[in-house]
This record gives sequence, structure tokens and C-alpha cells, in this order.
Amino acid sequence: MENSIIENLKELKELKKRNFDESIEVGINLKDVDMVDPKNRINEEIILPAGRGKDLKVAVIASEEMRTKAKNADYLYSVEDLNNFSDNKKSFKKIVKGIDFFVAESTLMGNVGKNLGIILGPRGKMPKPLPPGQDPSALIENLKKSVRARSRDKITFHVPIGTKAMSNEDLFTNLNTVLKRIISHLDKGKGNIASAYIKSTMSKAITINLGDIE
Repeated sequence: MENSIIENLKELKELKKRNFDESIEVGINLKDVDMVDPKNRINEEIILPAGRGKDLKVAVIASEEMRTKAKNADYLYSVEDLNNFSDNKKSFKKIVKGIDFFVAESTLMGNVGKNLGIILGPRGKMPKPLPPGQDPSALIENLKKSVRARSRDKITFHVPIGTKAMSNEDLFTNLNTVLKRIISHLDKGKGNIASAYIKSTMSKAITINLGDIE
């Protein structure tokens, strides 16, 4: 018998076609979890085995030495840029919208936190720190395949698992990875999930069977 989630993914793709490659996400409804207590909230970055299916943007804030090594970064910012961002936070907010992840040299993290944390923190985009001069290429590669699972204080939250252009098998692999990570953080595992569903950018939600999660 074929995995019913694979069938759900097929159904999702047969819904009204759009003229762009829609993102696909999983929605999770928790139960019996006190979300007022921060320790019960989900806040994870998860590497998707089959990738995101779209180009994610990663920015590096670092010394010239580290920036020279960051061949696969999309944006490179210097200490001078960091100081300019601190002086013009309105401009920095616009920049942040187009960047999915930040990496920063560890010696600059204090400056980033003090001056830009108020912008990056609430958006879940505080930089990943690296020791001075280290090659950030491997970290950047992983971030380009990553998603954030953030529940904040809500019992319902969503996590991207790919795009419609990806194969059903790859989407299931990513979905399975995301749900297993979330389940591992819940005291009662699947027992703390009231329901889960998949949807694309413009589609209705389709409920899935958690029994298919390996």
C-alpha cells in the first residue's frame, strides 16, 4: 500500500495550477502544550535532505579574510557596513527582508547583537557565529538547504518543505525530516500533535496521517 502522504502530495499538485512554482509547507497544530513557557516552544533550524527547491540567500558579516573565503555567499558585509547598518536601521530592515540567513564572524557578534539584535532577533535571523578566519562555505551550503521551525507562542505554526516542482518522494523525505525533529521535542511525541496538514502557497489545506511518519 502506497504511503498516504505521497497520495496527499499528488492531490495537492493536481489542484489549480499557478504560473509560478508554489512553495509547499506543513502546518502543525499542537495540543496539551503550554506555549506560555518558552522551553516548550519550537525553535529549530532543520537541514532538508532534498533541499529547499528554491534559491535561498545567505549573507556573511565578517573580516576581509573570511569574506574572501565565502565564495558561495550571496551578500558580503564588512565591519564598516555593520556600523552603517547600526546608524540606519530603517535601511537595514529592507535588506533583511531579502536575506534568509546570516553568518557572522564571532568577534562581531557582540556588535551585531547590541545594535541589530532588535531587528534580527524577532525575525529569527540572528547570525550563525564562526571563529575568526574560518571558511564559512560548508555552513553556507547547509543553510541554503535549511528551514526554520518556529512556533513562538502559538499552537499552530508552519514550516516550508519545498516547492511543487520537486518530486513527491523528495517532498515526503523533507516532510518526514521536519516532523521527526518536531516530534522529538514534544513530551508526548505525536501525542502532542492534534493534526497536521500540507498546503501550497495558494491552495487549500490537506490533512495528513502522522502514522506515515517513519
